[in-house]
Amino acid sequence: MLPDGEIVRNVLLDAGAAAGLPKGAIDLDMSSSDPVGTRAPGEVLSAQGVTLVDAPVSGGVARAKTAQLSVMAGGDAAAIERLRPMLLNMGNRIFLTGPLGSGHAMKALNNYVSAAGLAAVCEALVVGRAFGLDAAAMNEVLNASTGRNNTTEVKVKQFMLSGAFDSGFSAGLMVKDVGIAAELARAMGVAAPFAHDCVAVWQKMVVALGAGADHTEFFRFGERRGSTNPAD
Repeated sequence: MLPDGEIVRNVLLDAGAAAGLPKGAIDLDMSSSDPVGTRAPGEVLSAQGVTLVDAPVSGGVARAKTAQLSVMAGGDAAAIERLRPMLLNMGNRIFLTGPLGSGHAMKALNNYVSAAGLAAVCEALVVGRAFGLDAAAMNEVLNASTGRNNTTEVKVKQFMLSGAFDSGFSAGLMVKDVGIAAELARAMGVAAPFAHDCVAVWQKMVVALGAGADHTEFFRFGERRGSTNPAD
């Protein structure tokens, strides 16, 4: 479970970890990586009788602690079945997404949807505050209405309005994952203008607050933008 696919490939291929794996072994890549790039080490491992499975997770620190992560597993179904007892020590739902790389594709697309929802919530809260609405009350309404999403449920009160900003997932990693989703769309020849716009606004947040900032600090970034140039 490493930060990106380039590091995974360096470990497996450049540093020689793959050479030490015996025939019949399974290499489990739980990183958030470029799904297209996942195929290259998969081919190298397959040539030596080793199966690569990509199985990134979602749920954050809180659900990791309670072993309730969602696992998105791509690759050989029989290999994933062999891994199921181990995966169930980390997650309570295992989704078979398809061939090798599909787990990484699903993870990137999931995080894109999450990032877009978070940005929209933060922007709505900033606008509402400017009008005179109470942000906590707004969030209650959102959670009882069609605007409810992961951010309103487990991030606004817990990490944003509390000022904690310590969810355990950085803005830099969010930019990376949303960028993977946007590039996947480009590679597939699919127009996804909102995904590219989402990457751009998250990149601005990283420039403003740093890649190491918690991703929930997008709320602080939204407040800063709202008090300066709305078109920026």
